[in-house]
Amino acid sequence: MTPTESPAVSAQAIEAGPAIAATAPEDWLERLAVITETMREMSTHTDPQAMVAGYGRRVRQMMPSDRWISLSRRGLEFPKYRITRSSTWTETIDPWKQKDQLPLFEGGLLGDLLYGDEPRIIDDITPLLSPNDPAFEYLTGHRSLMAIPHFDRGVGLNMVVTLRKEPGAWERDKFPERVWLSSLFGRATQNLVLSEELKRAYEIVDRELRVVADIQRSLLPKTLPKIPGVELATYYRTSQWAGGDYYDFFELPGGRWGFLIADVSGHGTPAAVMMAILHSLTHGHPGSPDPPSALLKHVNQRLASQYTAENEVFVTAFYGIYDPAKREFTYSCAGHNPPRLRKCSQGIVLSIEDVGGPPLGLFEDLEYAESKVTFSPGDILVLYTDGITEAMNGKSEQFTSDRLDGILAGCNMSASQIVDAIVAGISRFTENLDPHDDQTLLVAKIS
Repeated sequence: MTPTESPAVSAQAIEAGPAIAATAPEDWLERLAVITETMREMSTHTDPQAMVAGYGRRVRQMMPSDRWISLSRRGLEFPKYRITRSSTWTETIDPWKQKDQLPLFEGGLLGDLLYGDEPRIIDDITPLLSPNDPAFEYLTGHRSLMAIPHFDRGVGLNMVVTLRKEPGAWERDKFPERVWLSSLFGRATQNLVLSEELKRAYEIVDRELRVVADIQRSLLPKTLPKIPGVELATYYRTSQWAGGDYYDFFELPGGRWGFLIADVSGHGTPAAVMMAILHSLTHGHPGSPDPPSALLKHVNQRLASQYTAENEVFVTAFYGIYDPAKREFTYSCAGHNPPRLRKCSQGIVLSIEDVGGPPLGLFEDLEYAESKVTFSPGDILVLYTDGITEAMNGKSEQFTSDRLDGILAGCNMSASQIVDAIVAGISRFTENLDPHDDQTLLVAKIS
């Protein structure tokens, strides 16, 4: 009795005659226990080959046969098919990993059944079987045949064929439940195969993204420059393996240094590719990247004319040049977050936003304005991307520049301590949630 039968059906079976009554009701309880244990075992498998072996062993205990064959036409054209498993084989072949070792046939009785796309019971295959049949050796000596297709998107790409030596051995009243049970197992197997394929695909993508991330990080400064009277510290974290944030330093004539921070719109690999292009453009500037407005104009022109016109990508950037001899900082901005300047001698935090322009890559032939500020000993300059101030907690609240300014109140901290304090503050605020955007910090403390 199948697990779909009810006690009421069992009672009717008992009334039908002594032969059936002899196996009820204990028989259905035993079979239910076997099926339950089978389903439990199936749920533990992660390897489709192991699941098929375990399922087949249990099903053959419940539904004895003299021979069984598994067929597949997946990836083949009519009338070709492969035998993927057979009880006559002495060697186990994994059909998903060793497909080239599977026997390939064309036509014949098994081909007709497989491409027929329907469940079949044949009481006697003798009149249908010819010695010239390509699968004759798998069928000869048997008469009763039961064929159950396993459908995939409405097509029976696989089939299980079960054989008995005597004719008329398969009971038709139990055939629908057997088709149902076998088909459900076929779907479960295919889902597990797809899960394994998806896992392998993710592993490949993951490896490639790690390489992209490694390449991207190789474009960032290996060491921080030694600038007289300036203590530097940085922080860089992508929301995915790779991202679109970028920072860099440029050594200029007269002991001056350029500080650049930029943020490519979007996330992940596309942003990382554009970040690499940005690195190439900034380092490909003709002559020294000086003054700041000239570098932004050059990068904007190249991006807008060659890279961003059709894909709606843009880049925000802030570039400043520091002259340690004068403590002067000349800067230009292209749609980027205004840096924070902590004037420790005055006890205030300023937002450097007196100049600005559109992000890079949106419009050609733009001119970017410049401005200048003079630092005092103890001043703290913080360049950052919006992943810092827009870091969100579980309530979708943003960290904000006000919280950033609150951390900058500690003027006695070193540049690296300031970076650590900002990162720790964000972690507390977000309760260590993974960032939804890339996060970059560049802190300069003036002495």
